[in-house]
Amino acid sequence: MSQENKLNPMSSSESVKSEKKKSKTKEATGNTLVIVESPTKARTIRNFLPANYRVEASMGHIRDLPQSASEIPLKLKGEKWAQLGVNTETNFEPIYVIPKDKKKIVKTLQDALEDADELLLATDEDREGESISWHLVQILKPTIPVRRMVFHEITKEAIKESLTQCRDVNENLVKAQETRRILDRLVGYTLSPLLWKKIAYGLSAGRVQSVSVRLLVQRERERRAFKKSSYWDLKASLEQAAAPFEAKMIGLNGKKLANGADFDENTGLLAKGKDVILLNESQAKALQASIEGKPWKVVSIDEKKVSKKPSPPFTTSTLQQESNRKLRLSARDTMRVAQNLYEQGWITYMRTDSVHLSNQALEASRNCVQEMYGSNYLSPEPRQYTTKAKGAQEAHEAIRPAGSTFKTPQETGLAGRELMLYDLIWKRTVASQMAEAQQTNISVQLEVQSNQSSFQSGVSDQALFRASGKRIDFPGFFRAYVEGSDDPDAAIEDKEIILPPIKVGDSPSCKSIESLGHETQPPARYTEASLVKMLESEGIGRPSTYASIIGTIADRGYAQLVGNTLIPTFTAFAVTALLEKYFPDLVDTSFTAKMERILDDVAAGEAEWLPYLKDFYSGGKGLENQVKERDSAIDPQEARSIILEDLSSGAVHIGRYGAYLEVEKDGNPVKANIPKDLTPADLSPDKIEYLLKQKIEGPEKLGVHPETGESIFVLLGIYGPYVQLGEITEETPKPKRASLPKGVAPEQATMEMAVGLLALPRTLGTDPASGGRIQANLGRFGPYVVCDRGKDGKDYRSLKAGDDVTTIELERALEILAEPKVGRGSRSTTPIKEFGNRPETEDMIGVYTGPYGHYIKCGKVNAGLPKDFNIEELTLEKALEMIKEKEASAPAKKGGFRKANKANSKAEIKSAKPKSKASTKTKATTKTKAKKEEAQEKEVEVKATKPRIIKKLVSTTP
Repeated sequence: MSQENKLNPMSSSESVKSEKKKSKTKEATGNTLVIVESPTKARTIRNFLPANYRVEASMGHIRDLPQSASEIPLKLKGEKWAQLGVNTETNFEPIYVIPKDKKKIVKTLQDALEDADELLLATDEDREGESISWHLVQILKPTIPVRRMVFHEITKEAIKESLTQCRDVNENLVKAQETRRILDRLVGYTLSPLLWKKIAYGLSAGRVQSVSVRLLVQRERERRAFKKSSYWDLKASLEQAAAPFEAKMIGLNGKKLANGADFDENTGLLAKGKDVILLNESQAKALQASIEGKPWKVVSIDEKKVSKKPSPPFTTSTLQQESNRKLRLSARDTMRVAQNLYEQGWITYMRTDSVHLSNQALEASRNCVQEMYGSNYLSPEPRQYTTKAKGAQEAHEAIRPAGSTFKTPQETGLAGRELMLYDLIWKRTVASQMAEAQQTNISVQLEVQSNQSSFQSGVSDQALFRASGKRIDFPGFFRAYVEGSDDPDAAIEDKEIILPPIKVGDSPSCKSIESLGHETQPPARYTEASLVKMLESEGIGRPSTYASIIGTIADRGYAQLVGNTLIPTFTAFAVTALLEKYFPDLVDTSFTAKMERILDDVAAGEAEWLPYLKDFYSGGKGLENQVKERDSAIDPQEARSIILEDLSSGAVHIGRYGAYLEVEKDGNPVKANIPKDLTPADLSPDKIEYLLKQKIEGPEKLGVHPETGESIFVLLGIYGPYVQLGEITEETPKPKRASLPKGVAPEQATMEMAVGLLALPRTLGTDPASGGRIQANLGRFGPYVVCDRGKDGKDYRSLKAGDDVTTIELERALEILAEPKVGRGSRSTTPIKEFGNRPETEDMIGVYTGPYGHYIKCGKVNAGLPKDFNIEELTLEKALEMIKEKEASAPAKKGGFRKANKANSKAEIKSAKPKSKASTKTKATTKTKAKKEEAQEKEVEVKATKPRIIKKLVSTTP
């Protein structure tokens, strides 16, 4: 780290002054400036600090590597490496710049520092937070004492304690974060332009992102290579002492019957070396017929008692996984909500690899168990867990409710996603200190003799069945939390399988028997939860970055999120193939995991960062040389082509508007666009034939419209299947079209459906209450009904399952419109109510649903509505009033020291003086001149000289 960037640089005389000020601060006679990352965190912390403490927010990082040429000072432009923002020729020194949107924040912090006698840096205690603190010192250049204030929860006790345990900025953590940032920039900004040139503009490569995409592609390749196999078995419905139970066939004539576990999960075929009986359909049905009506006998009963321990408290990774499974929240949304909960003081810090609980947390958890479930549900001793993840030194605790006493979810006053996530964290933490669950697993084996020989000549077949039961002897922690289940009580019931009283030698009666066919299933695609789990198990990236990585994968078009599943696109296949062939190390999981270990060693002070960067980028086999050597070797046409092994006809290419098919027909190339929602796994020979037929022969004619006499066609476009009324002509360049409902394939479209869709929007009638017109239509989020209430705007409701948009009647529409609105859980671009345009700006005013409730939007102004506000009572006049109130509160002054200071008084006197037009003009001219001079001078802190960024590059995620 260069000399000018040392923490808190001060001269000897300044040091003396500093010590005096430090002494003064301890006596609480001076002002202390506390800097955090966000306004929410600032508001919460301000409540726990003395009156002479001022809390300001840096709004995250106040400087970063440059994103465009405009952010580079003029005198630093011109170097060939400038596009990287890192001086690869001089010790990999980064160019740090203050983005335009942060300059006002920096000025606020500088002004606040002038009135302070001490500076406390209270950013999050991880590498990112440490880096933010370090950058603040470099920019603000304080001449007063600087201390690093650290805490893991925002409670009165934690903040008070942290004031007595401040430390210096940890430069090892700072350097580890800086090295990570440089690595990510080198990989992303070196490979991304190559992908633009060889495949398509706008693509991005990332150190961890590209490995994650490859995992998705590898799984999809496995699914394509998978061959389904079938196997059959029998299931019997039995009865003992008037109590029914079921048994499944597991063996025949002393030999094991094949089940799903006997097949290779990669190929779908029976695994080599498996000595099992594989029944086909005819054999299973013959065996079924031969044992019907035959006596059954219980030959063995096995009972095994099992204890189950509760899962550890949440880490960042496990919280993302369980939130995705239970709450259907993406990793990105989970972290956003968790960040809000942390900053409001509800939970401890949410970026952690640790499963450790403090003594305070253990006591709070055990008190909750004692009060809510009783002492018999409490673990005999406090249960402490061991962190397995290497390098989990960044936080000292797991994610848990904050404070020395845990408020129950009902006591918090939280709502929506915040309540759901807090409830999840509360349950998991409390359950970790509960007694083990005790259960008994029961296995009953039964035999039945057939009346004929199917598999052994001269010997009747003897079939072996098994009935399995499970009894919860003591629910223990199940009473509070069951992993993967929302309702603990229901989960306990689901876990129990009660068998009737039965003993060896009993002969239960068989009520029915059936043969069942099964097919092996290809490896499951990754969900966000399973991808996060995979990345963590392989040691790739950091859990705190997984949310942004998965978000980038979806944003860049590498994967579609269908339901809860990540499905790789053709673009992902093309990019992965190129990187595997020419840069195999960069998409190798072990290579990437090794990089993470080196970064952990840098953070621990056990490794040098510079030699590693030099070897990675500038060495003989470094990334820079690899790109130069392979640029000319990569054929763009080949890079844009995708090889799908099981497709014998045609080739898939990446084009300007997406993926398309190309085949030779009668010596001429035929191209057909591939719909965006058609993934590589679903591109079967039949689908290829359909796309080509549509292209060569034209759209399929479904029939003739009964009223207009025009032909109705079914087509498959890049956004999916749709119907079209009439042909495209000069007179009708844009004939009427309507998308088929989600899940309806082109071949499933009927004339009745097409006529109904083309008639949309349908006017159903008028609202008896308001007189507004009610219509049914099909939109971006599916079918809906809407009522136009005039000046009160439009009222929307989605149709329910079973409602048909083409046939729904007025009476049913009124029922749906009468129901309360339900938010989608994320901000929608479709207003749920409209009020027309604002008179002075012409901006549309509407009510929208966001992740935290309803809000009014007008242009760039958003005004949140109270949780208990009745939207039906909202009028245009009231909406305008709330918008104006929001605008008036927007430029509110930052919170400062609670004691008046001279600087503020001077500012008030100065602002009170009247200004002439001449002085205003002079000031404007001076300001313009100052801007020009500023562009020519060094306006940012840099660690390198004369860089130049050629063009704005795609920002990449590690």
